[in-house]
Amino acid sequence: MTNAVSVTGVDKVFESTNGQVVALSEVDLTVAPGEFVSLIGPSGCGKSTLLRLIADLESPTAGTVEVFGTSAPQARLDQRYGIAFQQAGLLPWRTVSANIALPLELSGSPKAEVRARVDELIALVGLGDFGDRFPDQLSGGMQQRVAIARALAKKPELLLMDEPFGALDEMTREYMQTELLRIAAETGAAVVFVTHSIPEAVYLSDRVVVMSPRPGRIAEVVPMSLGSTGSRADDLREDGSFFEMITAVREALHGGSPASTPRGVENR
Repeated sequence: MTNAVSVTGVDKVFESTNGQVVALSEVDLTVAPGEFVSLIGPSGCGKSTLLRLIADLESPTAGTVEVFGTSAPQARLDQRYGIAFQQAGLLPWRTVSANIALPLELSGSPKAEVRARVDELIALVGLGDFGDRFPDQLSGGMQQRVAIARALAKKPELLLMDEPFGALDEMTREYMQTELLRIAAETGAAVVFVTHSIPEAVYLSDRVVVMSPRPGRIAEVVPMSLGSTGSRADDLREDGSFFEMITAVREALHGGSPASTPRGVENR
């Protein structure tokens, strides 16, 4: 089976006025089709840089990045992935429907196909009554749902997300996490998700990738022993196994010794 994402021996060095800044060093990572993987680590560790390399928004200094067996630039040209950022980035002069339709219009899809796909996506993200609204008439959570729908417009097999819920209040954030799991399960897309929140990473993920301080390396990969992501619900947040996984990720972030690292933590 071809991996959704394959990152092999990747370094990323940025040039600055004060010399070179090594953002990533010797990063190896694979993401399977349909898998939900979160990237977590201290600020400046290269989480977003790694996501941008997968999205071909940056180029690696060394190593290779492949998406479904093709190079990252080719995957971008083939529209093999969708992407969503912390800010929804909606065009204020376009309605919800028109914002979602934008990738389809840019690729020259027939109008009837665009209308059908937009209706399907509006229903998927639960905005059936808001297709003719403008972004300034929506809450922050609703705007993020539009952004996710737009990212899914071309039916990508991979969704790249950089702290998409970071600006939301806690109640809305938890709701959006559950909605994202539902959407990922219904579409079958693999997800690479950047977050600073340990509970968010644990709740959403099949595996949590813990990155070291700069230069960013993969310190540990913690598999989540919480059942399939598609079956998770809010009551999981009160389950003892959920808190055990939070502890596992926290200890990995703080460089827990092998003796204190909980069972189930996979080193990389």
